[in-house]
Amino acid sequence: MPACTTSLRDGDLLAAVDLGSNSFHMVVARYEQGAPRLIDRLRESVRLAAGLRADGTLDPAHRALALNCLARFGQRLAGLPPERVRAVATNTVRRLRAPQAFLRLAERALGHTIEVVSGREEARLIWQGVSHALPSSRSNRLVIDVGGGSTEFIIGRGLEPRLTESVQIGCVASTLRFFPNGRITRRRWQHAIDEIGVQLQQFAAEYRKAGWHEAWGASGTIKALAAIAREIDDGARGLTVDALAVMRELLIRAGAARENALPGLSRERAPIVAGGIVIVQAAFAALGIERLDASDSSMREGLLWDLIGRAAGRDPRAASVLALARRYGAEGAQAARVAGIADQLFQAVRQKWALDENARDVLSWAARVHEIGLSIAHSQHHRHAGYILRHSDLAGFSREQQQVLAAVVENHRRKPALALFAELPARLREPAARVTALLRLAVLLCRARATDTPKPRRIEAGANTIRLVLPRGWWRSHPLTLADLQAERDSLQALGVRLVLARA
Repeated sequence: MPACTTSLRDGDLLAAVDLGSNSFHMVVARYEQGAPRLIDRLRESVRLAAGLRADGTLDPAHRALALNCLARFGQRLAGLPPERVRAVATNTVRRLRAPQAFLRLAERALGHTIEVVSGREEARLIWQGVSHALPSSRSNRLVIDVGGGSTEFIIGRGLEPRLTESVQIGCVASTLRFFPNGRITRRRWQHAIDEIGVQLQQFAAEYRKAGWHEAWGASGTIKALAAIAREIDDGARGLTVDALAVMRELLIRAGAARENALPGLSRERAPIVAGGIVIVQAAFAALGIERLDASDSSMREGLLWDLIGRAAGRDPRAASVLALARRYGAEGAQAARVAGIADQLFQAVRQKWALDENARDVLSWAARVHEIGLSIAHSQHHRHAGYILRHSDLAGFSREQQQVLAAVVENHRRKPALALFAELPARLREPAARVTALLRLAVLLCRARATDTPKPRRIEAGANTIRLVLPRGWWRSHPLTLADLQAERDSLQALGVRLVLARA
């Protein structure tokens, strides 16, 4: 099951790894007095987005660069427990035709699980990193992160993001698309501005209406452009419309983004700087930005704060699940009954079935939302619930975690669809199937939807067995539920679990 953080103590080490479309980053921090104190930072330019082929595969050269980089990161992480490390992959891995094939090799090289996050989850994590690094404010702030394959736009207040968008434009991808062979002309530049502007218009009006007091950039691209702006104008603070216009003219005059085309432009940044500038310039025009300051914090720091939040019981995934249950009108009392029985079953089998706290979380979340599909139709409502969970933007969840939750909920009734488990990474299939078995039993035991749902007298577990010892009187007074439980044996057998019923 996905990694979960337990309690933290001062001195504990935490690490975050960001598999970006341009660069791979890793930060290591020591937990001190409720906050992460950075003690190590590594960055390597991998340009993963440049290796993404049209058919959704990754070319061998960039795959090798990525795996070698992760192996070096893995050496630094050796000895850190998995619950203290969070590694995420972003746009380019999201776009791979078969991401699990790459992730298996990547996780082996890193030595830790890698989550693929959605664009909006990436935006939330970016906000976490930036907002914690800024002085507190009651005003809205705008944050822009220009990555290699996507750009995230966030408006928030305090530590809470309010609007999040992720657009499929990044400095690597845009440079390759709009300036093939590295040639820069005024016509190509205007074409890039127009194309990017069209994409930004989808949300520009909403963002302008929300407004902001300050605008911040949170990526290597923004920091590099801010440094160039200071070289152009020694007194410059951040990026302005005028500074971006000067950069554009210098590049067009040079005809290519050579190292000496812009003052302060590094050799490493030169091949992708044109794409970064056009994105920022288009964003200024679409959103009416006057100045963009550069933040030293971004998603890596956001991952650290997320680990700390989970350890302190502030897991955004739990809040997302409850919000989803409310949105789709799930009956809270019934969900609580199912969750209570499910947890009782879990506690009885967890040791023999080798289930951890992560599995317990998934079971609890699944119990809370297993009936959200009823808002669409009673018929096949488990299928509707699975679809909702699979395709919603759930804060805190990786794509993999949503797949697990969707598979468990979609299989909570009727004949199990084993293909849903086969789609999961191999390490998650058995835990997901066993959590599903527990949810199915809890739902059946609570079928009467009554406040006096009887609990089993005893629950006994074997390696692949669960034995429910039920009161003798219950057998006579609940014939329908008993028939359901007896019929359930075949379904649980398909999930690898043998159900035994006994009387007290």
